[in-house]
Amino acid sequence: MLETIQQNVRELGTLLGQTIAAEQGEQWLENIEKMRLQGRDIANGDISSLTALQAEIEQSSEVDLLLYARAFSQFLNLANVAEQQYTTSPEGLAELDLAHPLQDLKQKLGNVSADKFKTALDKLHIELVLTAHPTEVNRRTFIHKYNQIAKALDEQNDASSPRIAELVEQAWYTDEIRQQRPTPLDESRWGLNTIANSLWFAVPKFMRELDELSNDLTGESLEIDYTPVTMASWMAGDRDGNPFVTAKLSQQALLNARLIAAKLYLVDFEKLYLELSMRKANEALLEADIDNLGPYRAELQKVIKLLRRTIEQLKDGKQDEILNHSDQLRLPLIKCRESLLEVGLKNVANSMVLDMIRKVNSFGISLVKLDIRQHSERHDSALAEITNALQMGDFESWDEKKRREFLISELKNPRPLLPAKKWSPDTQEVLDTFAMIAEQPAELFGVYIISMASQVSDILTVNLLLKAAGVNWKMPIAPLFETLDDLNNAPQVMSELFAINGYRDYCNQQHYVMIGYSDSAKDAGVLAATWGQYQCQEKLVEVFVEQNIELKLFHGRGGTIGRGGGPAHAAIASQPPGTLDGGLRVTEQGETIRFKFGLPNLATRSLHLYASAILECLVTPPPVPTEKWRNLMDEMAQSSCDIYRSYVQTSDNFVKYFRQATPEQELASLPLGSRPSKRKSDGGIESLRAIPWIFAWSQNRLVVPSWLGLGGAIKQAWAKNEALMKEMLTAWPYFKSRISLTEMVYTKSDSQVAELYDKALVSEDLAFMGSELRAQLEQDKATLLALLEQKDLLEYDQWNLSSFELRRGYLAPLHLMQIEALKRLRAQPEHPDNEQLLMVTMAGIATGMRNTG
Repeated sequence: MLETIQQNVRELGTLLGQTIAAEQGEQWLENIEKMRLQGRDIANGDISSLTALQAEIEQSSEVDLLLYARAFSQFLNLANVAEQQYTTSPEGLAELDLAHPLQDLKQKLGNVSADKFKTALDKLHIELVLTAHPTEVNRRTFIHKYNQIAKALDEQNDASSPRIAELVEQAWYTDEIRQQRPTPLDESRWGLNTIANSLWFAVPKFMRELDELSNDLTGESLEIDYTPVTMASWMAGDRDGNPFVTAKLSQQALLNARLIAAKLYLVDFEKLYLELSMRKANEALLEADIDNLGPYRAELQKVIKLLRRTIEQLKDGKQDEILNHSDQLRLPLIKCRESLLEVGLKNVANSMVLDMIRKVNSFGISLVKLDIRQHSERHDSALAEITNALQMGDFESWDEKKRREFLISELKNPRPLLPAKKWSPDTQEVLDTFAMIAEQPAELFGVYIISMASQVSDILTVNLLLKAAGVNWKMPIAPLFETLDDLNNAPQVMSELFAINGYRDYCNQQHYVMIGYSDSAKDAGVLAATWGQYQCQEKLVEVFVEQNIELKLFHGRGGTIGRGGGPAHAAIASQPPGTLDGGLRVTEQGETIRFKFGLPNLATRSLHLYASAILECLVTPPPVPTEKWRNLMDEMAQSSCDIYRSYVQTSDNFVKYFRQATPEQELASLPLGSRPSKRKSDGGIESLRAIPWIFAWSQNRLVVPSWLGLGGAIKQAWAKNEALMKEMLTAWPYFKSRISLTEMVYTKSDSQVAELYDKALVSEDLAFMGSELRAQLEQDKATLLALLEQKDLLEYDQWNLSSFELRRGYLAPLHLMQIEALKRLRAQPEHPDNEQLLMVTMAGIATGMRNTG
């Protein structure tokens, strides 16, 4: 760890300590410091410190424990702030010897032809899809304070400044955990604020730097309509398993988004109005300036009036004569820019005016396009009610052949599908959602995602319901293939879909397919899932090339390894060849949004990393795996899946053990997110959402979903194919990335901590499950080290190792306090003080682990 970061962390810790001492007295500060040192010793294996701290915590009141937990949680947040700020500052990048991603790419591709790089640029499209995350428990106001601390560090490069002391004091006296469960509208506002405070400024900066790269490598500037970055959101649009997301709520979220966008644009247009005071303009603008405001100001004034009216109307919930299309913003800006270029004011034309055009291109009139997601079963149920009402039979009972025949016939039928009838509440809500889509401007929406899609009729059903609701534009539909079986069948499903006359016209020669990382990993284990995803994508590329349709892959990644997460560059480089040709659409979740896009500098660098990785892969695609690699991966995937399922699906005790050894049971009752933790309240592991499944395991540091099965499969393969595995590790980015991510997982796992949870929380008859899992974990770590020919984990990644080591000592007390909170809650459920303590420890552990779900 570099001295600058350590110094800033120490100074921030000192400020926090002074704030606590001012409120609680010096003795409390001494107690916290003693606990910190014990935590450090525990992390280093000191049993006596562990015993002493356990005894101290068991004897402490809830009030005292909450104060300790808040202190450690806030310190970890401050450490993250110091690290993030430094690693995105010019000084930090220089000291860490981290190349600017685009400049690094320029050096790598220095000899590439201009045409080849231009082709890659034409294919570059990053669509970030913001999704709500029930483990982002920190309040928005609290996150804002940390962002302000980072900004102050940027400006002053000194953690001991008065402004930072003030912000640390504000944070300590603020309740960091929300007391009420957020609504989907709360989550939507959080996402919109992230864009307004960060990406709104990052995107134009990124575009200027990409334009420089284009000039350097092709000799040409980017076209005015070039839009490599766009935003979408599931917040207030994802109704799969969330009864609180209704058509009415989605409509309100759209109004809120348009209002925030209009306010941002108004600020920019008013600034530009002051800037463009020149009277030198082309004939068209001069003639249009009938009020003698000035040629550019006259053009901008119309937009400013429109934006002011839009804001007034939207505040009142009205939509009369308001901003309805991005061209209402874009075309006046283009007129001004063209005039500036014509009369030789090139510097002015390529400054703020160009930035604003690019903002309009990326953000539209609502900052994000709202995706709609619903479970395929809800569509089937609604359509069954309709077919029964029409006395045509029960759609749900029909086989796939009969379903397809009916759907294709109805798509061609000019008569309305829906009879005048009062529907059940569930069906009415499904129909209201489609009606809401029909009533709003098309550019407010992204993609309609079908959860648990498995057959052609799932897609045609949505197609028909869009038609029945009067949606007069071709809304993109994305089947989400989630289980391993569905991933394996996806290429065949899409091939059969494109064979249907008329559907090719609907999809307009391009189609989205969403790859589910979370549920496939929960279903089959991380190695079998990722290999299934890889092969699925390869075969989809073949199908789409054969059909001459552009494949637009949508990756449902999470923040953790178990949900497809990890460093962006490694993840992109490990994609099969051809899968980036239609762009990269990827989910960004909860606290991952904050870590990657929460500040303008962070967001800019994240866009650099995404763009450079995609462009590099487009210019120099990763190798196609050899037959020997494939065969060995098939064997390892099957072996891994068998090992994983032998624990998770075939053991009667596994679910019981999981719910005792982790905070999973308590997650459902805590106000962490708007969505229930299960799709069905009476379901088992299969109905549990992937986020709480992963999150619960990360809290006790066993992180089972991110490694179970993988190490055992590697051990079996290593014994027979050592040379081949070394070859794969060296030459195949997919395999290298998978091993690298697993190394990080093993670093963050902790058998000692997991055993503490078991001893305190797990019944004697289930204790053997934990023992087996911990033994497997340690065995798998040894296997990985042998494969990598290393003595220690992260031996060749000292930066990430040092970064995590900084946090380890602070995590140990939080784990012990969480265990105590769980013990007390299980003895006395719904105890508010213990629930608060549990949430603070959850937040602190999530902050220290840096990826939770």
